[in-house]
Amino acid sequence: MKFRFLWVGKTKEPNLLNLQNEYLSRLSRFVRTDITEVREGRPGGTRSQDEGEAILQAINPASFVVAMEADGKHLTSHELAAEIEKWMNSSKRDVVFIIGGAEGLSSEVAERADIRLSLSFLTFTHEMVRVFLLEQLYRAFTIIRGYPYQK
Repeated sequence: MKFRFLWVGKTKEPNLLNLQNEYLSRLSRFVRTDITEVREGRPGGTRSQDEGEAILQAINPASFVVAMEADGKHLTSHELAAEIEKWMNSSKRDVVFIIGGAEGLSSEVAERADIRLSLSFLTFTHEMVRVFLLEQLYRAFTIIRGYPYQK
């Protein structure tokens, strides 16, 4: 199984980038990982549409797509671990996690998703969501493997 992370723009905040890299390194002990960054759209009425087109072009049609959205499904860490186990047991080879830009995901990207997840009822910057997602995926694998990290 491989986890691909597809998000808009680069992580500019150095502290968040360090955390992102730390959790990506930890996660890579359990699963192959890859990051694809698409260019931010120009500010204005079509920003999320432009970003959405770039995201859709970067997705392999055979990939299982997880869209991170504020109004997505809420899972506990243990429920996320169980979901990942289901993906492993059903031989999902390529799981793509998509995080939109400042204006979120276009409706076309949301429709392409196989599952839509939310990390919180609260609103965070898309750079923070990257760190939170990576940490939760790492936590899920420690739950699956029975490691003490999640306690």
